[in-house]
Amino acid sequence: MIPLRDIQPRLGRPWVTWALIALNIGIFAFQLVLPAELRPLFLRRWGLIPAYLLQHEDPGPWITPISSMFLHGGLLHLLGNLWFLQVFGDNVEDALGHVRYVAFYLACGLGAAAAQVAVDPEATVPMVGASGAIAGVLGAYLTLFPRARVLTLTPIFLLIEIPAWVFLMLWFVLQAVQGLTRAPGESGVAWWAHIGGFCAGLLLVRVMVSRRRLEERLALAQRASIEVDE
Repeated sequence: MIPLRDIQPRLGRPWVTWALIALNIGIFAFQLVLPAELRPLFLRRWGLIPAYLLQHEDPGPWITPISSMFLHGGLLHLLGNLWFLQVFGDNVEDALGHVRYVAFYLACGLGAAAAQVAVDPEATVPMVGASGAIAGVLGAYLTLFPRARVLTLTPIFLLIEIPAWVFLMLWFVLQAVQGLTRAPGESGVAWWAHIGGFCAGLLLVRVMVSRRRLEERLALAQRASIEVDE
């Protein structure tokens, strides 16, 4: 199922979400202009390699849990991640505020990386992609807006509106099934990064969000029924 848009009003402009999308696109464009023989080396240098991270004492690899969040292995990988971010990220940013949202996004990405490293510590293939951090955004959305409606394209090309909690729980169950039934590294997808990021988002948003701010903004947005700049 593909989420086309959520039906949940917000007040502010999602500047951070837009900036994250632009940054990911810009870095991917840089990857494309590199000579073909340098692209794998670039991913190995800045992607997260669990075995290298755990077995080296020098501090160089310790930046890779962050740098890997902004790298992608291909165009479809990039577009899929950024599509989910633009659908669900704006409301989470609105609830947290711009600065807290940045910290939240990075923390979820680190949680995702930690989960994948814990499950497959000897992996030597670079882990790249924003999906772990974005999974945290999905976990936060589930916590904050479970009754929001999501306009969804189904596999049989029907458009339906379903509650956010249904869509997001189905998404999480799929990640969990894949993670539990596949050997680490078997599919080339870091399923446990998705699981770890999602769980990090569920937990962190409860600590980082201001309940008063959330209630005020929900009430104002519902009353206005339009998107206005702050």
